[in-house]
Amino acid sequence: MNIPTGHHSRQPGFQHVGVVVPFEEKHPEKNASIEKLVSLVAADMDRVNAMILSRTGSEVTMIPEVANHLISSGGKRLRPMLTLATAGLSEYEGDGHVKLAAAVEFMHTATLLHDDVVDESDMRRGKIAARIKWGNEASVLVGDFLLGQAFRMMVEVGSLRALDILSAAATVIAEGEVMQLAAAKNTETTEDEYLAVIRGKTAELFAAACEVSPVIAGRPKAEQAACRSYGMNLGIAFQLIDDALDYGGKAATLGKNVGDDFREGKITLPVVLSFRRGSAEERAFWKRVLEQGEIEDGDLEQAISIMRRHKSLEDTVERARHYGSMARDALALFPTSPMKQALLETVDFCIARAY
Repeated sequence: MNIPTGHHSRQPGFQHVGVVVPFEEKHPEKNASIEKLVSLVAADMDRVNAMILSRTGSEVTMIPEVANHLISSGGKRLRPMLTLATAGLSEYEGDGHVKLAAAVEFMHTATLLHDDVVDESDMRRGKIAARIKWGNEASVLVGDFLLGQAFRMMVEVGSLRALDILSAAATVIAEGEVMQLAAAKNTETTEDEYLAVIRGKTAELFAAACEVSPVIAGRPKAEQAACRSYGMNLGIAFQLIDDALDYGGKAATLGKNVGDDFREGKITLPVVLSFRRGSAEERAFWKRVLEQGEIEDGDLEQAISIMRRHKSLEDTVERARHYGSMARDALALFPTSPMKQALLETVDFCIARAY
């Protein structure tokens, strides 16, 4: 899909790694925050956090150790917050949304534990990855434990449809991960193929997290579909910003090292665009560093310089804005409310991370 991109001003100052990409100043989301969302779901979030702690308990001491290492490491908990927020939007009266939100966070945590093993990552959310501390085997098995607990909570809620949505999401996420494995180090990956990967790997859980609340609230199909669409498009936008940040962000913002995707040979949208738009010499560079894994000193800087030349980072953010607009439009059928406003601002916040 060709999405028109706006004019980009070229500013001096983005000359070295770790400097935020100078995207245009005029965009309204620049100072966006999720404070409104956080405050509106705070009471429910306390219940979710208590449930998370109680469900990581096990007589096998390594399980709570590994799980809590990641769970207590200060992730934003965006996905469970979306489950709680869409419950508010759907005027849900019960307490099933708390268990479903905890299940969503467990699914997310399990995929992070598994991802770090697959990617051989050393860092996660600014801390040493669990696999470095406890080993790959423990990381995979504790991830499996968390998935098991997530499914137990879904069953306890008693909604077969919600169970169907989240279990289908677990399957799609695994498919996305395998697709990414197949695309890894393949510089011929197209934009469509890459978007299919992130739809599965990242956006599917956002979509499911947003869809289950209107389902258990018994809302009309149109509202369920709208919440799902919101989550799916927000998830794509979120991942595209992550992709841009890996080459133009700060480690503090990322919770991992700048250039991790590069060092792991991951093909992300900035690479896809740079490869497509590049000269024969630049394509040879991408093949050497990503396909053959022959990375030398200065190659990350070289990669960023190629991306600057072809406006790949700006255009990745522009694509994210496009999906962000679709997420906002999905909520149009809901009446104005503080919760709806908070969800709209969440889209701006996800994109504002690029600054």
